[in-house]
Amino acid sequence: MGRLTDHWAALNARYDATKTRPILSLFEVPDRAADFSAQTGDMLFDYSKTNIDTDIRDALMALVDAAGVAAKRDAMFSGEAINDTEGRAVLHTALRNLDGGPVLVDGQDVMPGVHATLERMRGFADQIRSSGVTDVVNIGIGGSDLGPAMAVQALSPYHDGPRCHFVSNVDGAHIADTLRELDAKTTLVIVASKTFTTIETMTNARTAKAWMAEHGGNPAAQFAALSTAEEKTRDFGIPADRVFGFEDWVGGRYSMWGPIGLSLMIAIGPKGFDAFLRGGQAMDRHFRAAAWSENLPVLLALVGIWHAQVCGYASRAVLPYDQRLTRLPDYFQQLEMESNGKGVQMDGSDVEVSSGPIVWGAAGTNGQHAFYQLIHQGTRVVPCEFMIAAEGHEADLAHHHQLLIANCLAQSEALMRGRSLEEARAKMAATGLTGDELERQARHRVFTGNRPSVTLAYPLLDPFVLGQIVALYEHRVFVEGVILGINSYDQWGVELGKELATSLQPVIDGQAGTEGKDGSTAALVDFIHRHQA
Repeated sequence: MGRLTDHWAALNARYDATKTRPILSLFEVPDRAADFSAQTGDMLFDYSKTNIDTDIRDALMALVDAAGVAAKRDAMFSGEAINDTEGRAVLHTALRNLDGGPVLVDGQDVMPGVHATLERMRGFADQIRSSGVTDVVNIGIGGSDLGPAMAVQALSPYHDGPRCHFVSNVDGAHIADTLRELDAKTTLVIVASKTFTTIETMTNARTAKAWMAEHGGNPAAQFAALSTAEEKTRDFGIPADRVFGFEDWVGGRYSMWGPIGLSLMIAIGPKGFDAFLRGGQAMDRHFRAAAWSENLPVLLALVGIWHAQVCGYASRAVLPYDQRLTRLPDYFQQLEMESNGKGVQMDGSDVEVSSGPIVWGAAGTNGQHAFYQLIHQGTRVVPCEFMIAAEGHEADLAHHHQLLIANCLAQSEALMRGRSLEEARAKMAATGLTGDELERQARHRVFTGNRPSVTLAYPLLDPFVLGQIVALYEHRVFVEGVILGINSYDQWGVELGKELATSLQPVIDGQAGTEGKDGSTAALVDFIHRHQA
């Protein structure tokens, strides 16, 4: 038997006993909303619109204890090598440990190095912000792109530095469209690649370097690197004082808190970036100190476990009601699916239950006019995670924000409440319909309801709050990973495609044949070659 088999069995039994129960009926219990919500500072997490009751919550808490989440959490923060398939510590939290104590890795305190790098970043950011640089182009992919691109957009009200652009796709259209309108003489290019070998990033970096030289810029003075490969950055022509490295205990999708966040620091300034770090640090402290029943990362993880692993819902939608958080679902998609999209436990055995769900979403209210139809009336249940600020930044457009809030809260209520056939019949009868046509039209207007959602609410989206949100979801992924028994910090699943792409490039270039390739790949290569003339 697996290590948590009895706990999964108890949860499955509880699900079978309650799966047809209306969520709305749970609000007959006084103080349901207060009992099934938690708060840290001014951030509120409401999970009352789920079918989780006290017994289910107790069973989920028992799962947390049985999985050893507390011990694993402490091991992570103390610098132990919890990424044991790669033999590494997991210490992105150290990057935001602004005024905490020492953090030891192999007996050495890493904090002096963290603070030294952060101080170098501050100095460089101030230099760029006070110079004639008008535009910054960050070239990276995955964690070296999604995080800073998301955060720069999210914090645009605080953006008082050069314009920031992000290039990730090796498709030449991305780099060409980005550079076309820029002045090479006033552009800084940041190349973000830990190893300085990522093929997409380095291809784009070489193209940007050639563009800058051709259009009157000076690559030796206008490039910076976020990398630990000092020899490679030097060979590329980037001076050492423009290279910012980070340790192997910082995973790519967790790296925005350090040098990978340089573009964000340049955009909003060192003080704004420090506020972002302090938001993450505040969530770290909450995660380490709060009881499970009040612990936002744990509660968010347990809601996810209940929906994905127990109820069997295959996806979850992240729905920020904030236009500036348009990239947040993409960012969380990588965070969750690259971290917990695994089928093997730490000991090499198969995962006992289904692993990470499909994560997707879009900003409200746009999504309401795209995919909410499926969420409300489709045959698949999609748990939703709403986010809303009490206030927007546009004081002169406050009525817009009031409408935004109304839409956000209405959607979660509608998902839970639904509309019965009787209600739909009454609605159609009021229009004058009768008989078979009334029945037909009424059935189209039935909403099954009983669809779960959670809501994260906060006063205003500022750098501190964004730091809280990102750290909250990082720790949620950690808790889910521990419960599933997997390593959330490697990503071997991306390696095979990379290897095959490398071997295919000579075939695509016509320097090698398709011998040994499957029939489909060979036929596609032949089609490409015939149409590349």
